Amino acid sequence: MLALAPAAALFHSLSDPTRLAVLQHLAHGEHRVRDLTEHIGLAQSTVSAHLACLKECGLVDSRPKGRASMFFLTTAPELLAVLAAAERLLDATGHAVELCPTYGLGQTGARTPIATRTTAKTTRHKESSR
Repeated sequence: MLALAPAAALFHSLSDPTRLAVLQHLAHGEHRVRDLTEHIGLAQSTVSAHLACLKECGLVDSRPKGRASMFFLTTAPELLAVLAAAERLLDATGHAVELCPTYGLGQTGARTPIATRTTAKTTRHKESSR
C-alpha cells in the first residue's frame, strides 16, 4: 500500500504556483536563477527559496557552471507524467477545484494565479510544510 504521508508531502511541494512555474521552465532545460527570475518575474530571493524547496524535495538539482548554478529536473519523465495527469484530472472535473471553499481561487487558503501575481512572499520549504 502507498505510504500516504510521503505522497502528501510531494503534492504539498507542488501546491505553490511559483514552484509549478519553476518546474515548467525547467522542463524545457537547465536554467540559472537569473533566467528563472526573468521568465517568472519574481525576485531572485523568492525564486531561490522555491528552488531550495524543490531541491530539498528531490525534484530539482543543480550543477556549477562558472560562477552560476544550472538547475534541472532530477526525474523529468516522472514529474511531467504527474503534471500531465493533473491536467487531465482538472479537465475531467471541469476545474471544479477552482470553486472549492477551502482551496479554490479567491479563498483564504488559495494562492493567486501566477499570471495575476505581481509580488510574492519568500517562502522557505520548512515554513511551507506547516
